[in-house]
Amino acid sequence: MNLSRQFFMQYSRRLLRVWERNLVVYRRIWKVNFLVPLLEPIFYLVAFGVGFSGLIGDVIYAGQELTYVAFIAPALLATAIMFNAFYETTFASFVRMYYQKTFDAMLATPLSLEEIITAEILWGATKSVMAAALMLVVIALFGLVRLPEGLWILPLAFLGGMAFGSVGMYFTGITPSIDMFNLPMFLFITPLFLFSGTFFPVAGLPEWAQLVAQLSPLYHLVEISRLAATGRMESGLFTSLGYLLAFSSVFFILAIRAMRKRLIR
Repeated sequence: MNLSRQFFMQYSRRLLRVWERNLVVYRRIWKVNFLVPLLEPIFYLVAFGVGFSGLIGDVIYAGQELTYVAFIAPALLATAIMFNAFYETTFASFVRMYYQKTFDAMLATPLSLEEIITAEILWGATKSVMAAALMLVVIALFGLVRLPEGLWILPLAFLGGMAFGSVGMYFTGITPSIDMFNLPMFLFITPLFLFSGTFFPVAGLPEWAQLVAQLSPLYHLVEISRLAATGRMESGLFTSLGYLLAFSSVFFILAIRAMRKRLIR
């Protein structure tokens, strides 16, 4: 009880100022940043809809027959959530920490390290929500998501953003140089992108591969996104939500510890 109280006493409303600072910077370049989540789903849907769907045909997912485009559309939302949060708390946060010395300047104020890092992760989650909202509009125009049920993807985007923002910030705390981010991108993000039920149903894999896939946070994010979009999912809703909450909590704590070791000497 005392440890929990001590932990939360390190936070105040000041962390919103860090979040607001990132928002002010983002507003200067928002037009460029909006292009990617706006155009990316169109490119994917046209490519897969015109190209692969004719070769693959319909997909059997959770006992339901779906067109291939309807199958991958929710996965595109989930991967956008992952990429936006992870990139923001790795490359962008590293630039603010190492090159711009923004974190050092903030630590010279009444802000605590916990407030700065938490605000960074919250900002990554916010960017995930914004990207998901834009992509949701595009996918809805294609008729590939149920409404209003599909709007549950927005709070899901925040949870997914917290999960991948936390793991991204953890890597920022232990990565010695910005060039070394190629390792977590290649060894962590790329396998998740390819083998988390994004492009093919996990149920069609061997049993051992299904178990490995279920360890992926992106798998659970994709599953809940498909539930919101199509009304079906292979895993259990509460199992997937619990996994994302646990993953986010564990890596949030690890991120705080890693950044403390890196910034406080």
